[in-house]
Amino acid sequence: MPLPRSTPSHERNLALLVAGAFFMEFLDGTILTTSIPVIARSLGVGAGRAGITITAYMLVMAVLIPLSGWVAERSGTRRVFISAIAIFTLGSLACALSGSLLELTAARIAQGVGGAMMVPVGRLAVLNSTPKERLVTAIAYLTWPALTAPVIAPLLGGVITTYSSWHWIFIINVPLGVLALVAAWFLVPATGSRGGRPLDWTGFALVGLGLGILAYAASEAAGTHPGWGAIAAETLVGAIFTVGAVAHLRRAPDPLLAFSPLATESFRVAHTAGSVFRLTVSAVPFLLPLMFELAFHWSPIRAGTLVLLLYLGNVGIKPFTTPMLRRFGFRPVMLVATVSLAASLLLSAAVTSHTSLLIIGVLMVFSGAARSVGFTAYNTVAFADIDQAGMNRANTLASTLQQLAAGFGVALGAVLLQAAQGFRSLETALGAAGGGLDPYRFSFLALAAFSVLAALGAARASSEIGLAARPLRA
Repeated sequence: MPLPRSTPSHERNLALLVAGAFFMEFLDGTILTTSIPVIARSLGVGAGRAGITITAYMLVMAVLIPLSGWVAERSGTRRVFISAIAIFTLGSLACALSGSLLELTAARIAQGVGGAMMVPVGRLAVLNSTPKERLVTAIAYLTWPALTAPVIAPLLGGVITTYSSWHWIFIINVPLGVLALVAAWFLVPATGSRGGRPLDWTGFALVGLGLGILAYAASEAAGTHPGWGAIAAETLVGAIFTVGAVAHLRRAPDPLLAFSPLATESFRVAHTAGSVFRLTVSAVPFLLPLMFELAFHWSPIRAGTLVLLLYLGNVGIKPFTTPMLRRFGFRPVMLVATVSLAASLLLSAAVTSHTSLLIIGVLMVFSGAARSVGFTAYNTVAFADIDQAGMNRANTLASTLQQLAAGFGVALGAVLLQAAQGFRSLETALGAAGGGLDPYRFSFLALAAFSVLAALGAARASSEIGLAARPLRA
């Protein structure tokens, strides 16, 4: 039987379990990036065709996450979370055993199905089991996978495929998944089905088409040789379906995604200013390795090691995050974290291949700390003033918006980089004298401007925002 859910130790263990499940899902969403050429050679296909394994995973996640709240209501949080871990683990095993691109793609779709349920439903289990005054600590555990996986995944994928076989990328999930299944059986509280709410099929179709097409466009933008005309057309079509979905959801009596949580200030700030913050943060691990390897001509090991220092900043600041929120409250912490992120991006724009590695390392740690504090503050304040009855719908909307922000962050970095390179090509074609803005410097400056927008949103929040979840005692 599941343990009682009222003790702090049980809340901590449940949050750690869900964080571990998150880490598997986030890692598998990004680790293939550096491994695609090796996988393509192994399966006897071109690297471009093998990229479908990444795209398929992203598409399934984008389409099915909005469905997670309805599924949890119909079948119960515990049952869905355990089933999602099982599907993800079996999908990982199938990936490792794949002998063709078709088999690997099908297995990746299975992983995406499990991940789409595992992430939002796992967080819902934590939110339902944790009192408001201990929410900061729980959310801090759930934050580190989103910060860590994109940073370590490229290097880890490169190391595995260089010194072992690409199959191990997926094999390592199997024992972890089995352990997670056992832990979930004892830790996740049993909840009965609340049933009754019919599925909003029209909303599901419109949301799935809109977000799926936009996710596909985002994956294309982040590819090696993006076709920008096709991407623009896909983005337009996806946006049309998404606008249609919003119009339907606003008037549907029982919508797939409810926008009512946005009427609560804390949730609204977390997903306006917070979404811009997430967009910016997600673009950084995409741009940094490219700058280090392509512009500075550094080895992948040196580049990967420097990017890993972001993780050191993430971990190093963790013990101080809760005391900061306890002492100053959410608005000042969100504002300082966002301004600090903007400052780190401005400094990144000034980095050259001749900059001291020590200075770059300190900058990476500082940037990682700003990312960590901001993520924890925004993610926690989102649910601070949501009552238990509205938690499922708020969590589903939050998961959908966060998935979009993470995916489009990488696309934003690619678009900025391509735009800057286009400006330089135009300048050359017109015979202008050199000295145009370096593409990476331009991209980091633009991201800093986005961060300032997020800071302005945080600055407009009320001083009492998130008071219910503010940890007033140790």
